[in-house]
Amino acid sequence: MAQLTPILEQLGVALPDWVPGYRTRLLDGNHLAATEHRLFETRADSAAPLPGQALVMFDPRLMLMDEVIPCEDGHAQERSLLDQVVAKLQARDLVIADRHFCVRHFLLAIRDREGCFAIREHKKLAWEAAGKLYGRGQIEGAAVREQRVSILDDKDQKVFLRRVVLTLEKPTRDGETELAVLTNLPEEVADARQIGRLYRRRWTIETAFQELACALQSEIDTLSYPRAALFAFSCAVVAYNLLGVIKGAIRAVHGQKEAEELSGYYLADEIAGTRRGMLIAVAVEAWAVFVGLTAIEMAEILRELASKIRLASFRRHRRGPKKPAVERTYDNDRPHVSTDKSLFHKSAFAYNSV
Repeated sequence: MAQLTPILEQLGVALPDWVPGYRTRLLDGNHLAATEHRLFETRADSAAPLPGQALVMFDPRLMLMDEVIPCEDGHAQERSLLDQVVAKLQARDLVIADRHFCVRHFLLAIRDREGCFAIREHKKLAWEAAGKLYGRGQIEGAAVREQRVSILDDKDQKVFLRRVVLTLEKPTRDGETELAVLTNLPEEVADARQIGRLYRRRWTIETAFQELACALQSEIDTLSYPRAALFAFSCAVVAYNLLGVIKGAIRAVHGQKEAEELSGYYLADEIAGTRRGMLIAVAVEAWAVFVGLTAIEMAEILRELASKIRLASFRRHRRGPKKPAVERTYDNDRPHVSTDKSLFHKSAFAYNSV
């Protein structure tokens, strides 16, 4: 991260801050999928073996993952790792996270480090109303209300926060029609509607996790040793950040709109497909020239290479609207069906209807 940031700054492709004057850090956890291979110690257990998890902080200004906190215990609560997150925060950092991270000591620790947060409220967090709930208008797909609330610090002193409530036009996947976001951002910095929009943009990190899993194969199902699985995940994070620099160079040359249409999967597939041949055709010594390059020199090389890329070969294919689910009939006496007979009957019906 420290080596890549100057290159992106030289390219001039850093995106605008989500909140001016604050460094946004999206926080989320990623549990590695259960492994197919089993160690001797887990073979007698029918439960799926989990190799670990990791907390990741994502910088949306540079579109890079700037911190990874690995944990070998796949059953450990994400909250048990929050002290390590706090240690990496700086003044004027803005943490945006889901309700799993809505813990009193975490909110207070962010405030103590002179940072801010916009974190979805967890039902178990105890707070006390310090004002009425006022309407604050509308944002896309939701009505916005706001009230002043307080929580207690370790000395039983009240700490006042803003509670922004979004009443959704469409329910979430869990069927919820209302969610609340707790924040200590000053109102003159971000009003209630901006807070609602900030939280909705949290899905940027979910998209990054999807690219890690699908394009960069961050979860290898045969790596059953926790340290091996977490090392592979960390390598995928490094690869993701390197791809982020490539996308940054493309943004610098071809513009933001073209860069947004790039498929991370196609880029990763191209690199994986040509790497082995390049290592054969190009001597190892030839790569040493890149070691001593400054950020300015590296940025110029990336600009030149990006100007030659055929963008049409790497554009994503956006899927159309989902088709409505077909209603299925269930018959306990007929648990299986012959595909061949089903095709025959359908074609025969189509022929007779003509």
